[in-house]
Amino acid sequence: MLEIRIHCKFLPQNFEHLENFISPIDYLPLNNNAKAIEIKNKHFRIIQEAKRLWLNYSLNIYEIKIQEYEQQYQNEFIKLGSLFSNNNDKTMLNNIKEHINNRIQRLKRDIYDKMTSFRRIILQNRQRSSSTKNVIGVSPEPYLDLISNPFDKRQWNYLSFGPSYIRVNQSAIRPKCQQETEIKNQHKDIYSKVENHLTGYPHLIPRNNAIFKQYSDHLLDYLNQSYFTPLAYNDQLISLEQAQILGSIRRIIQNRNLIIRVTDKGNNFYIGSAVEFEQKATKFFSDTNAFIELSYNPFNEILDKVIQLLNTLRGKDLIRKWQYEQMMPDRTKCELAHLYFNPKTHKIY
Repeated sequence: MLEIRIHCKFLPQNFEHLENFISPIDYLPLNNNAKAIEIKNKHFRIIQEAKRLWLNYSLNIYEIKIQEYEQQYQNEFIKLGSLFSNNNDKTMLNNIKEHINNRIQRLKRDIYDKMTSFRRIILQNRQRSSSTKNVIGVSPEPYLDLISNPFDKRQWNYLSFGPSYIRVNQSAIRPKCQQETEIKNQHKDIYSKVENHLTGYPHLIPRNNAIFKQYSDHLLDYLNQSYFTPLAYNDQLISLEQAQILGSIRRIIQNRNLIIRVTDKGNNFYIGSAVEFEQKATKFFSDTNAFIELSYNPFNEILDKVIQLLNTLRGKDLIRKWQYEQMMPDRTKCELAHLYFNPKTHKIY
């Protein structure tokens, strides 16, 4: 319940007082977008960190109160036990203890049963409420290196899930031909790894063993069942909605020439202008002289040398056939080491 309240930005009212207490931004530089963005993000970060500290403080107080109530209960129960001396009294004490435990479990079940309706009410209130749209929450959000936010509420909430979020039932809404291709690729990948492991040391199972055919058939049946089992109607709606949101995000990024990156330490996204990002990279090169941009692509030259060396080692029988096959690079999957910036948004202060 706490998680859903944080996600929906429904925190106690004193958190809103905190946001109002911190001075709002009354002035932003008119002719310096970079400075205006920096000030806006600093203001957002200060309020967010203050709310997080306040939330942790409130939770610690709540946990201390629970521990005090638990200790008070134990003390009172010990006092009650000291009043009973004979066996009949002990039996009554055990019955009282059992009744209390049953009552506690019943209360827990009642609370758990009401959780679903509470979540639904919170989500409905969130959709109707206009006050939560501009409220700064405590959950991570993307770092927006832009003057204005080009994304709507649904798109921004989806981006706030971060790079570790996995969209649900992605393959279920794809065309059947794509699903069949994915099944074929997964079957080939999994089967080849299992086969290479079992035919190698220490198992040394022959490749023509019938167990591999059985495993291949079972694996294919399992993948077909996993991919083609019909989804529940509600799950299908969620999958379609998330796919539409993701498609709209991609269109905005492409049409506005934006760039999206994983931040260096925040486990969230950085979103900014691709042109300005390229200018920052160029300035970084000129200021540091740490990297040199190559005038030609050495990929084919390096790949040919690696293949030539492997052929030489195999020709002299210095490596075995399976080692040769494993080390042989795949031209379609290889790539050169390249410079890739992870924006350090934690260093904006």
